[in-house]
Amino acid sequence: MFELFRKSRPYKIRSLHDNRKYGVAARNVKELLKKGCNILELPLSGANLCLYEDGTTVTKEFFGTLPDNTELVVLCKDQTWGGAVCDIAQLLSSDQHTKALVRAAKGLLTGEKSPKRQKILSDLLRTLEDRSELESRDEDEDWFRGVESRFKTKSAYLKYNCESRIRSYMKELDEATKSVQKAKVQKECLQAAESISQMLKLDKYNGCYFDRTQKETQRLCTREGWFTCMGPFDQAKCVSLHSINPYSSRESRILFSTWNLDHRIEKKRTIIPDLLEALQNHTSDDINLTYFYRLLFTRDNLKLVHIVCHKKEAHNVPCDPNKIFKRKRQRKKIRLK
Repeated sequence: MFELFRKSRPYKIRSLHDNRKYGVAARNVKELLKKGCNILELPLSGANLCLYEDGTTVTKEFFGTLPDNTELVVLCKDQTWGGAVCDIAQLLSSDQHTKALVRAAKGLLTGEKSPKRQKILSDLLRTLEDRSELESRDEDEDWFRGVESRFKTKSAYLKYNCESRIRSYMKELDEATKSVQKAKVQKECLQAAESISQMLKLDKYNGCYFDRTQKETQRLCTREGWFTCMGPFDQAKCVSLHSINPYSSRESRILFSTWNLDHRIEKKRTIIPDLLEALQNHTSDDINLTYFYRLLFTRDNLKLVHIVCHKKEAHNVPCDPNKIFKRKRQRKKIRLK
């Protein structure tokens, strides 16, 4: 009897498969369901209400606690609603709403104060604005903003980017050899560095690591351009599952520059010093230069890591002493009869 005298209050309703929402005033669940089914053209038999936010079923008792303009979903018999996340899943499952989502996310991000929500919206925007399927400058001009005009494709630029990183390692080796004081030793060091440099040139500075057009065995990314963090030097994999696609957007391309090709056996602390030390009393012909080349410039010793997984402390991983020098062939002794 009390419900007959209860004042009607406003609510927002929608159906399971329609994003449109309607304002309805009602005193109780029964009245709201009746009006809602009439507006949404749904069968009243077996219908019920739940919260749009999290899918909680609205009972007679619970209804009285709801604030004005609560968003509700009218469900037909056997229908279920898991909450607002269902809307997100439906929107992301199709490219149909991508542009609208981008506009909405940018609008929300403009006035957002919460760092957590800012990150969620930023990550969502990066995902929605994925243009990785485009390759040339003509197709995706925004991606190439700030990139020299001589680069016509994304793959060509990222290949060059990788080559530049590898070349910088060679430069460090060259500078270290030139700093050697003894003339005779320096001569051997320069010769060793030149031999290693020739190996690097033959491998085209291993720019293939970042080039998605290369063979699967040569590149570090998927055919679409996704790179996965290999984890810190002392771990087998990345527990945080960091990943990035620098081919997808200009922002991702710039962020990718913070990822590191990390030497498991360290370049400055171990590899170069060990090479120079070996050359103190030996010629470059005695040294296994291929071993040092592979440690400095190849995936034998390099791991692509997210900046968070790049540990700056000493790795304390030594070179293999059995591989520093070339193995001398055992000469067969011939017995004279």
